[in-house]
Amino acid sequence: MTKFVTREGLAKIKEELENRKTTIRQGIASSIKEAKEQGDLSENAEYSEAKSQQSENEARIAELEFMLKEVTVVTHDTKTDSVQIGSSVTVEFNGSKMEFKIVGSNEASPAEMKISNESPIGKGFIGKKKGDKVEISTPNGTMKYEILDIK
Repeated sequence: MTKFVTREGLAKIKEELENRKTTIRQGIASSIKEAKEQGDLSENAEYSEAKSQQSENEARIAELEFMLKEVTVVTHDTKTDSVQIGSSVTVEFNGSKMEFKIVGSNEASPAEMKISNESPIGKGFIGKKKGDKVEISTPNGTMKYEILDIK
């Protein structure tokens, strides 16, 4: 399945990858070196922890590199008036205004109101236009939204 990412999301993936390959990798190598200098590695908790961090970091690097090979960068088509990946959508829900940004699944962050195009809400908004009323079935029941604005 194709994974989509915005240009902003792609930049974050590249930034994290670069940080992990340089700063984090060097910090872990330094921790391993210090732990080795303490002598007996069989009972050295600092060495075990550093090796565990190294393993986790290398796994994340591999994951990010794979992601970069597999993602498709979407560009926001400013000529359309319908919701697409990259759109900021202002909606009314239960009398309150909310703004969501539709992003690829790798960028989703509900705390930042960034919702995946693969989520029930994201799927429900894709292709809709300003003024549309949208009913979305979620695990918490049916939610009713009215699209007020699309940027």
